[in-house]
Amino acid sequence: MIHFQALLCVIGIAAGQVLFKLAASSLSRTGSVLAPETALLMVIALGVYGFVTLAWIWILRKAELGKVYPLTALAFVLVPLASHWMFGEQFHLQYFIGVALIMSGIVLAVRS
Repeated sequence: MIHFQALLCVIGIAAGQVLFKLAASSLSRTGSVLAPETALLMVIALGVYGFVTLAWIWILRKAELGKVYPLTALAFVLVPLASHWMFGEQFHLQYFIGVALIMSGIVLAVRS
């Protein structure tokens, strides 16, 4: 169960990164962090990150850091996938090879 909760935190981290990108795009359009859209996106992104941080601390009360921390590397997979889907970013074959290596490393680390 604790690994599932840690996975939810990783999803939250990835969501926060997407929200930060949306805020950055809004900032480029509006030119001001005080513009309502930009400010709202930044507050939501920071709120998600704050909540995920508190949840991570709660998880660490019950789990060994060395056992759950490797799961955070999944963010290196989730964020680019989300950026492709949401922002149309493109990736080369090297990216997919890197993702496969990261996934293999996560499996090895979590199973040990």
